[in-house]
Amino acid sequence: MEERIHNNYTEQIKRLRAEKNAIILAHYYQTAEIQDIADFVGDSLALSQKAASNNADIILFAGVRFMAETAKILSPGKKVLLPDMDAGCSLADSCKEEDFRQFIEEHSGRTIVSYVNTNTSIKALSDIICTSSNAVQIIESLPKDEKIIFAPDRNLGNYILNRTNRDIVVWNGSCHVHEEFSVESIIGLKKQHPRARIIVHPECELPVRMIADFIGSTAALLDFTKRDDSREFIVATEPGVIHQMKRATPSKIFIPAPPKDSTCGCSECNFMKLITVEKIYRCLLTEEPEIEIDTDLLVKARKPILRMMEISEKLGL
Repeated sequence: MEERIHNNYTEQIKRLRAEKNAIILAHYYQTAEIQDIADFVGDSLALSQKAASNNADIILFAGVRFMAETAKILSPGKKVLLPDMDAGCSLADSCKEEDFRQFIEEHSGRTIVSYVNTNTSIKALSDIICTSSNAVQIIESLPKDEKIIFAPDRNLGNYILNRTNRDIVVWNGSCHVHEEFSVESIIGLKKQHPRARIIVHPECELPVRMIADFIGSTAALLDFTKRDDSREFIVATEPGVIHQMKRATPSKIFIPAPPKDSTCGCSECNFMKLITVEKIYRCLLTEEPEIEIDTDLLVKARKPILRMMEISEKLGL
């Protein structure tokens, strides 16, 4: 019964997408069934690039709100839809505009590099936006003596600081998913699977990063599993990406890293999982909820994103 309902929604989505010249963009952290109906699946950098370059009239974003807002900023003439406006981000919400303005004043004269996982108001205060795919390269593209503010993720910020040895002041924000991985449990898994490679997102805490065989963005983790000779991987990021890993190399084994609290699904992003196939269907049908951003704010937020994309293009990212 459920499969029949799911298939019906999928067929209706395909019909509406064609009729309305819509494109569905999905993040790697979405469920497998949503990834499978999307026109394009990627990480934040790839999704930003796709949002800026497509021929659709409507962009439906299967992700969280800051991602849909970024799509609207990059394609202001298009209608951008988000199936559930409650799909927020704990990391983005950890950096409020008023508090960040004060932080900037306390550290005046610094170049502001903000992670794409921020609300539009924070992007508008920034000089450059980055993603986990290009953060190190963005920082290294700046003069060596440049003083920098990085926001909002403290773990990614400290990872960048250690990699680049630059003068960086880091905002104290975090992602509820990536801070929940248990070092002890990962080590326990490693004992059970001694040949497994531990692959870790840079938003994870330092102790987790210290036991990693490889650290990288979601896209980099996926790429690593494709080219590495290992047959088993312990994956410390949101487990939605494992669907793409299995599709790319079905003969390999992918084990989600466990959270500190084994009684909860803390390794999953509850905001990402608010998006469902049914909500995508209803969103395409009604063309609501729609992302709307004040024009002046959009223009301000667009500049640092375009600067990121220009730097990324020059570096071949």
